Amino acid sequence: MTTPLNYSYYPGCSLHASAGEYDLSTRELFKALKIGLTEVPDWFCCGATPAHNVDELLSLSLCAKNLELAEQVEGDLAVACAACFSRLKTAQHVLGESPVKRKQVEKALDAPLHLDGNVKHLLDILARDLGLERLAAAVNKPLTGLKVACYYGCLLTRPTDVTNLDCVEAPTIMERVIESAGATTVAWTHRLECCGANFTLSRPGVVIQLANAILDSAKAAGADCIMVGCPLCHGNLDIRQKEIEGVYNVEYNLPVFYLTQLVGLAVGLGPDKLGLDAMIVNPMPLLKEKNLS
Repeated sequence: MTTPLNYSYYPGCSLHASAGEYDLSTRELFKALKIGLTEVPDWFCCGATPAHNVDELLSLSLCAKNLELAEQVEGDLAVACAACFSRLKTAQHVLGESPVKRKQVEKALDAPLHLDGNVKHLLDILARDLGLERLAAAVNKPLTGLKVACYYGCLLTRPTDVTNLDCVEAPTIMERVIESAGATTVAWTHRLECCGANFTLSRPGVVIQLANAILDSAKAAGADCIMVGCPLCHGNLDIRQKEIEGVYNVEYNLPVFYLTQLVGLAVGLGPDKLGLDAMIVNPMPLLKEKNLS
């Protein structure tokens, strides 16, 4: 008999705002796979990319408090956003290594810290906890013929002693997950390169240059689409794609899917359950061409 999988769930700010389709597709996919998700009560912002650059104590305290709140819910903590995943794991690592900083945060929170819970990105849950065999068995609409460029970006595997998700230099967890759903993955040069992340407002020129290089690499490798596990990456590659095409006088037309959207398609969920209508680069022509719509 298979042990039930149940997790506390930290959606983070983006998934309740600009990346609502990531939240929707995560909940629907996990429901279809019979994986329990219970949202952490009263969660709040983890500080994301800016806080630790401004005030380390604030950043660590935000994450520590969210980790404490997660202890109220059964199971390991499931996280979808790569930035949230990075910050929560970093807080666990730093506070576990530094008694001085741990005492500072305990003083700030006026409470002892509980940092023993496991923090897991959705990829880890699908690939290891559920397992690739069970994932493949749940597929009833395989993504046959769809060539996917798996984009890790900066935060999912770095630094390796903090995230412990996969090999920092040559990760394969994304490829293994989506190949279990029937897709074909492409080998390409920019799957670990930075997209500019939170420079999207302060230095958009940098983002346009970096994101163009990523899109160009994926297109050159023959990808039909890009798969991500980060709202920041999704924003830079999807929302800005038309702008980038105008600046560089190119046409990419590469839909940028969240991993839960593609796996959700493979297990038979419809576009309305996956938020596909929220994507800026319309995925429906591609899905129709591949007989996946």
